[in-house]
Amino acid sequence: MEVSEYLKIKKEVIRAGFDFEIEWARNIKPCKRSMDFFMEYSWVVISSGMKNQVARKIWERVQTALLEDQPVLRVYRNKGKASAIESMWKAHEKAFQVYRHAHDKLAFLKGLPQIGEITKFHLAKNLGLDVCKPDRHLVRIASRNGLTPEQMCRKLSRLTGDRIATVDTVIWRAANLGIIK
Repeated sequence: MEVSEYLKIKKEVIRAGFDFEIEWARNIKPCKRSMDFFMEYSWVVISSGMKNQVARKIWERVQTALLEDQPVLRVYRNKGKASAIESMWKAHEKAFQVYRHAHDKLAFLKGLPQIGEITKFHLAKNLGLDVCKPDRHLVRIASRNGLTPEQMCRKLSRLTGDRIATVDTVIWRAANLGIIK
C-alpha cells in the first residue's frame, strides 16, 4: 500500500465516524493498572474470531455479569472463553505484575489462556505496545505488495509519522467497513 492510498482510506475512515478509534490508537499509553489489563485481556478473548459488532454486545453482558458477581458462562456460552475470563478475573493483579516485569511481553501474553499467535498482538496493542495485529485483513492487504503486516505498517508509520498501532487501526477499520477489499 502506498502512502497516498493510506492517507485516502484514513480520510474515509474518519468520514465514516471512526476518528475516535484513530485518536485512541494515536494516544494509547502503556497499561498501568491491573483492572485495565484485565479489561483488555477480556475484550481480546471475547472478540477473537468474531465480528467487532457482535463482540461488543457480548462484552457488555460479560462486564455486567462480572460487576454483579455472576458467572460469565451465564451470559456467554463459550465455555473455554468464559472460563478463561473468570480465571483471569481472579488472577489479574498477579498476572499484571508479571506482565509489567516481563522482558518479552509478547511471549508472556501468548502464555495466557485463550491468547494465541495473532491475539497476543491484539492484546499487546491494546495494552499500549506499538505493534500491529496480523489479522486476516492486514495479511491479505500486505501480501498484495509482498509484505508482512508488520513490514507494511512499519513502512507506512515511518513515511506518515503515524504510530504502527494507528496504521494498523486505520487499515483494519477500513477493511472492516469494506472501504478496502
